[in-house]
Amino acid sequence: MALWRARAVSSALFNRLLSHSKAANIAAGTHRTFSTGGSSNQFFTYDINSQYGSCMPLAAMHIQAKIHNIELNPGQGGKLVRAPGTFAKILKEPTSKSCLVRLPSGVEKWIDSKCRAIIGEVPSQGKKPKKLYKAGQSRWLGIRPTVRGVAMNPVDHPHGGGEGKSKSSGSHGKCSRTPWGKPTKGGYKTGPNKRKK
Repeated sequence: MALWRARAVSSALFNRLLSHSKAANIAAGTHRTFSTGGSSNQFFTYDINSQYGSCMPLAAMHIQAKIHNIELNPGQGGKLVRAPGTFAKILKEPTSKSCLVRLPSGVEKWIDSKCRAIIGEVPSQGKKPKKLYKAGQSRWLGIRPTVRGVAMNPVDHPHGGGEGKSKSSGSHGKCSRTPWGKPTKGGYKTGPNKRKK
């Protein structure tokens, strides 16, 4: 019974507020005049450059605008300034051919004005790596423990064996190697040879 009364009171209150707002809109409408031409039309346009997240060519942007995800070639897709929290700045008024942009590294680069970019900074919230508070949390993620090769026996890894922490056991010398014996450092190429004969 109490629920039914509360519902009836809230619906009556809502209807009363709705009728008041309609009357106010009608009264205000009698004093408003809308024009589609002349200088009054400027009130209905807004600056698209003030909208964060809008994507457009560099030629349509203004000077000192913060931008990110910039194309290098028109239609190629964003290549520059994509890391969280970064932005680039337009230093000179864009011309029909190119635009001068200062990148986060401090390098000033001329980019084609037809290339597109997004206005604003790259969002940095929610992109931080999650801190794992105990070993079990990494196990929940499916990550198994990583055992160092130095801590193994010679039959298990090329780094295994020896007295103390030494990688020099066996015939391989001091070169770091994978568990299967391939060198891991020094630019050793492990892929197939793609040179045409």
